Order: sequence, then structure tokens, then C-alpha cells
Amino acid sequence: MNLLETFQSVRSASRRLAMADEKLINDVLRATADEALRSADTILAANAEDLLRMNPDNPKYDRLKLTPERLEGIASDMRNVANLPSPLNLTLEERTLPNGLHLKKVSVPFGVIGVIYEARPNVSFDVFSLCLKSGSACLLKGGSDADCSNRAIVEVIHRTLERFGVDPNTVALLPPDRESTAELLHAEGYVDLIIPRGSSGLITYVRREATVPVIETGAGICHTYFDAAGDVTKGAAIINNAKTRRVSVCNALDCLLVHSARLADLPQLCAPLQASRVILYADETAYRALEGNYPAEWLCKADASSYGTEFLDYKMAIKTVGSVEEAVTHIYKYGSKHSESIVTEDLKAASFFQRAVDAACVYTNAPTSFTDGAQFGLGAEIGISTQKLHARGPMGLREITTYKWLIEGNGQIRK
Repeated sequence: MNLLETFQSVRSASRRLAMADEKLINDVLRATADEALRSADTILAANAEDLLRMNPDNPKYDRLKLTPERLEGIASDMRNVANLPSPLNLTLEERTLPNGLHLKKVSVPFGVIGVIYEARPNVSFDVFSLCLKSGSACLLKGGSDADCSNRAIVEVIHRTLERFGVDPNTVALLPPDRESTAELLHAEGYVDLIIPRGSSGLITYVRREATVPVIETGAGICHTYFDAAGDVTKGAAIINNAKTRRVSVCNALDCLLVHSARLADLPQLCAPLQASRVILYADETAYRALEGNYPAEWLCKADASSYGTEFLDYKMAIKTVGSVEEAVTHIYKYGSKHSESIVTEDLKAASFFQRAVDAACVYTNAPTSFTDGAQFGLGAEIGISTQKLHARGPMGLREITTYKWLIEGNGQIRK
């Protein structure tokens, strides 16, 4: 099929999906999880083809890589989504007007959701499960880096859908070229929403070019501020977890802000990072505090490009600030409104930070690595929204539905 025919087929499938029985949807999700594990050898072989084309030193390599353990996690996420309550047909608001009209606001599917993503084949399963459960058909536009993996995954999904009598056009994988991206961004009348997941460059391109509504996700320039009243033991663990747990994800720490009164504690705060060979880009005062206390080959002086950078690697910037207010100002200038954290035992400083920081997720004494749909109890997420319209933060099932008003009358007419 050409792309227009694909869009038409997916739109048609979305109308039938919106009327599907909830039990059928849950059965399909569980069966897809089982089929993914039965087809693990095929999926991993396809993934190995993709990995051969990428340098293992590329930060995206870890995102691209699938393993038996990761497939087990993906299958578990799909089963978790199946077990979650349906987000559809929920009464969000209800009232009766003085004229007797009864109004009810209920949750409904978007219809067709297009997701553009890069070297992340797990997203194919995540998007499918969340869209199916929330009643929307989906158009998957993966990158060329993961094309073999994505095609193997979509074959598993189509096989399962057909077995249950569900139109396989409920899920469509577009070609990995730029032409299909351009057509998707302008598929008005066929696509209701586009969600880009990937680099800031991808998200900026989609936002500027799309004539279909867009929800921005993914780009995460995350900070942790260690306050004058911060606990060093907590701080060292939080910083290390946020930075090194998985460097290629959007909730990974990019910049540590440290209060000038606590520079003597900076070597202890950064000590756990040495095990992962994290390269630090420190401003002048932080550099002096770390010099001789952190391996010289991994300690560099910061420059203008060190701040506002999403490293996606074992690299981190450090900036010295004089107050919580200065930390917030730095975040306003360089943050991406994703996830920010403060480490402090001062309730007043914590309260100010929470109120003043403009981000989807604001933490106190916890790492930004928790910004995740599964960690928030939402099931597998479709992305982290960094904007303010419709949804913000981890986007689970309820966040990828919309609503309509149902009005019941008894012959009333408007005067």
C-alpha cells in the first residue's frame, strides 16, 4: 500500500477498535506478551542485525539493544497494561442544568495516534499496548537504526491481532525514511495526534513542521540541586542513581547544581560516579574542589556548551550556585521542563523549589530516574510530556484519551 492507503486503512480500523470489547483487548495484550516471548529468537536475531550497523560506543546503542531479560520486561509491561482499569467511558464530570438538560463528560479514544521514535524498538510494543488499551489505532514511525527489530515486532503484533479477529491495520509500521515522516506530519483527517520520542532535534523538527496536533516528549535536560542543607549520604546516592542507572534515557541527570557552602562535600558527592567513569565538566570553583579528589582524566573544566546539554552518556556538568533561588534561575535558563530535583533537609527550601521550578516532575530527596510511567503506577508509558497542553509528565492510559460531552434532554429548546 502507498502511505495514503495506509492512513485510510488505519483510520478505518480505529473506528472498529473504538467499539471493541474490553475483555477482547485484554486478551489480545496478554496473548501478544506470550507471543513476543515465543518469538524471542526471531526478534533478537533481527535486533542483532540492527546492532551490527551501530558503533557500540554510540550512546544510542543501549537504547537499541534488546535482550531476553528486556523482552521479559516488555512482556511484563504488556500484561500490566492488560490488568489496568480501562481508561475509556469514564465519567469525568456530570451535572444537570436548570433547564433539565443532563450533561456528562466521558473519556473516549483519540482515534489514530502517530508516534515517531528513533533507536528504541521497545517503544513499538509500548505504543501498541497503550494505544490498544485506550482504544486508538497507531502509526509507528521508527528510525532506520531499528528497522529490522521494529518489523519483527510488528509481525508478532499482526499475527496476534489476526488470531483474535482484530483488524491488523490497528497497528501500522511506516517505512523508516524521511518521506514517510513528512507525510505523517501532514496527514490531516487521518491522524488525530502525533507524539515524537527522541532527540531534541527530532522533537523540534516535528513541532515546527507538523500540521497535525503534537504532544512533545522525550528531551530531558535534568538537574539535581544539592542545597546548603542537603544530606551528603542521600545526595551521593541520588546523584549516582540519576546519572548512572541508565545514561541513554531522558530522565538521566545532566547537571549537578551545588550550593557554594557545600563545595567541601563535592568530592564525597561525586565519589560513586568514579565506578562508572563519569566525565565531569565543572565550573571553576567546583573544579578546584574536585581537583586531586577525582581522577584527573575524567575531570574537565566546563564551558558554555556544558550547560543545557542532554548528554545521554557518562558525562555530567557541575555548576556552583549561591542559593536555591540561583539554582532555580539556572534551571529556568537551561532546563527542558522534564524532571528536576532538590536534595535538602530544609523544608522551606524544598517548598520554594517545588513551587518555583517549571517542570513536569519536581523531586525532593529522590532521583529524576523515577520519572517513568511504570514507576508512577501507570503501566508502560508512551512518553514523558514536557509541554503543558493536555498532558504533562509520564503519559499512561488516561493521558492518551480525550473526552466528549453526552447531553440528554426531554424536548428542551433554546430561547
